Amino acid sequence: MAKRSAPEVNAGSMADIAFLLLIFFLVTTTIEVDSGINSKLPPDEPPIEDVRIKQKNIFTVELNKNNQMLVEGDLMEVKDLKAAAIKFIDNGGGQGDDKCTYCKGAKDPASSDNPGKAIISITHSRATDYETFITVYDQLVSAYSELRERLAQKQYNRSFKEMEAAYDDSKSPDFKSEKLKDKIEDIKKKYPRIISKAEPKF
Repeated sequence: MAKRSAPEVNAGSMADIAFLLLIFFLVTTTIEVDSGINSKLPPDEPPIEDVRIKQKNIFTVELNKNNQMLVEGDLMEVKDLKAAAIKFIDNGGGQGDDKCTYCKGAKDPASSDNPGKAIISITHSRATDYETFITVYDQLVSAYSELRERLAQKQYNRSFKEMEAAYDDSKSPDFKSEKLKDKIEDIKKKYPRIISKAEPKF
């Protein structure tokens, strides 16, 4: 009896099918775009012992499981957060060594002494939506940005955002300029972004 030969597999057709499947998955697959907080870590510094922070220098922002925001214990709409944060940061209620000469706030002795001591503390529930947290955080960052812009315009008659862009732009005459760097650092030092993000506790 003659031996039956095994049928040959058309390798060319297999390659075509694999290619079509690859195209199918590329077309139908949704690529998720991550959203997050772009922040620069502070330089490593030795721990400071016995630091006592006055309660008036802490601005508490709490997000509950229902995505409601409490500021200093009171319910507040997100749209009002930026103005409230600016009022706290720029209060300038300190005296003596804590006095803020460039602050434009109410100088309420019951609120923050100066921007260098004003701490914004955010706590949130494990059930808080990430989108809500990001929106709130962006409002706080925007508050610092507005204060830095105002001071840069007053001291240097120049936009702070434009100063940072010029420093990093290789085509700018101010590219990596030490003089411009000193101005940028001066603004950041006077309005340091101090936002404390605590681990969820409830």
